[in-house]
Amino acid sequence: MRTTTLTRYGSVAAALSLALCAPPTAPARAADTALAAVANAGAERVARQAAARAEDGQGLAFGPCPAVEGLPDPVRCATLRVPLDYARPDGPEISLTVSRVPATGQDGAARQGALVYNPGGPGASGMYFPLMAGRPAWKRIAAAYDLVGYAPRGVGRSAPLTCEEPKQRRRAPTQVQAVPSPAYKAERRAAARAYALGCARHAGPALAHYTTLDNVRDLHVLRAALGERRLTFMGASYGTYLGAVYATLFPDRVRRMVLDSAVDPDPRRVWYRNNLDQAPAFERRWADFRAWAARHDAAYGLGATPRAVGESYERVRAALARTPAGGVVGTGELHAAYLQAAYYDDVWPERAAALAAFLRGDPRPLTEQAAPDPERAAEVANATAVYTAVLCNDAPWPADWETWDRDNTELARRAPFETWANAFLNLPCASWPVPVRQRPTPVGAGRRGLAGTLVVAAERDGATPYPGALELQRRLGPGAALVTERGAGTHGVVGGRNGCVDRHVERYLLTGATPGWRVACAPHPEPAPVSLDERAASAPRALLPPFV
Repeated sequence: MRTTTLTRYGSVAAALSLALCAPPTAPARAADTALAAVANAGAERVARQAAARAEDGQGLAFGPCPAVEGLPDPVRCATLRVPLDYARPDGPEISLTVSRVPATGQDGAARQGALVYNPGGPGASGMYFPLMAGRPAWKRIAAAYDLVGYAPRGVGRSAPLTCEEPKQRRRAPTQVQAVPSPAYKAERRAAARAYALGCARHAGPALAHYTTLDNVRDLHVLRAALGERRLTFMGASYGTYLGAVYATLFPDRVRRMVLDSAVDPDPRRVWYRNNLDQAPAFERRWADFRAWAARHDAAYGLGATPRAVGESYERVRAALARTPAGGVVGTGELHAAYLQAAYYDDVWPERAAALAAFLRGDPRPLTEQAAPDPERAAEVANATAVYTAVLCNDAPWPADWETWDRDNTELARRAPFETWANAFLNLPCASWPVPVRQRPTPVGAGRRGLAGTLVVAAERDGATPYPGALELQRRLGPGAALVTERGAGTHGVVGGRNGCVDRHVERYLLTGATPGWRVACAPHPEPAPVSLDERAASAPRALLPPFV
């Protein structure tokens, strides 16, 4: 979502619509503030009630997880009831699914409470998080904390949101234009409008309540229902923004907070400008992959320079535009698969090997890696719906196509890899059918009573560019420490990739001690160039964080 400040975009900044840039009128600000105050008061009331029930032993009723969750023993699941609209705390309720594994107490560790995790998205489920207790990097943390995951509102079985019927989903193969023509842009504009209307048709008036502020209020109630006086929290990607807004609204309820791969919380950038900022950062990360493949030309034969590797990719792209691989992988599926290479260097060897195999006449590896999984189609559609609803509801977006077209056309000249795909993903926000958009929370405003926090970031992250981490630390104040993984760009730093980073996080969670204002860790090792057969036979990789 950001890699440079907007002033470096030149005319892109000037092109932003007046509706987006202009400050809200005094009456609009007053109305927003009054409504938020009522909803926050409702959240406080519901949280007090949840805390009282927990104290009386009537809190969350954890039991065996439903089979649909795919969570084995010793993970237990529960359901948390929260208001759909916190301004009406006695009104309709929705159910959120929660998962937990108790602190192991290994090696005599004293229990410190619950560690609640949000993996980002928005639209990703954290229900799997308790499984981390079995991983070496989490051993000492899992000894002291209950590991708690949950599916935020709209996600999975938590009042699931959808914006289209299964028959309306785009079917593989899809063909996308690298340089979109006017006709293709018109087609995507129409699809974005239809998608936005589909969200309203399926959700009805509830659509307005899929927001970051409502997610924060849900988190406040979950904390209380777990019997925790103060929140110990870890958020990744969008989860960092969720945590930062929570810390702003409920600073006296924060115990410890790890914010991994930080979103830029500047209200002027949430969310349109943040998404513009992603394009140059993804372009740089795409160049990192091509440079790595070029260094290993002896293994893959894709070319001895980043440019030559890019040309190999374009040859594959041109071939798929003519004939989809396996009948299911067109240029759209190709781009989605190789966007993962801009998120995670874990996948670099298999992506490079798949390109090499295709150019040798074997399309099977590329088909296996890039073909959509039909069994995950509903999950992906659900995640996309929640992502869209939260981002569109959270803040004003330009309503005129001219602004989108001008900004992204200029940006694509310098950063073509992801610019237009990202623009079309977010385009439903231009015609979003919720009449009143929220105003982003000024993260860090006041900073009264805020506990020390720990921000973690990779210097070359494409999804959440590094300047966002600097801005988040600045806004959280002098108690916030920043750990930087220098020279690395994998999205989601904590949890097994970098021992230096993990030691800082573990020490902070176990003792509350931060490592200093700003400290740096060397990058984790780049992946070795291995064949597809060697990759398949290797040990399982760490669970990858979800896309943002």
